[in-house]
Amino acid sequence: MFIGGTEVIFILFIVVMVFGSDKIPDIARGLGKGMRQLKDATNDIKHEVTKSAKESNIIDTDAVKDIQKELDSVKDELQDFTGSLKRNK
Repeated sequence: MFIGGTEVIFILFIVVMVFGSDKIPDIARGLGKGMRQLKDATNDIKHEVTKSAKESNIIDTDAVKDIQKELDSVKDELQDFTGSLKRNK
């Protein structure tokens, strides 16, 4: 599932050929906004579940722990996906 440097260059070449160099910043901006919205939605769901659990005094149940594990796995997968898109400073 890992993409090497040669594959990235080839994909970028195809993207430039299909969309043109003037459209790439707009595409990247749109992808960034979409990933940010997905992350915000995930965090909102997590906060709502936690808030409901605290109000119902069920914060330490197995269901909450399972939900936390699932949210953590989604978060890790999202970070793995976006890690290749982030700029190294």
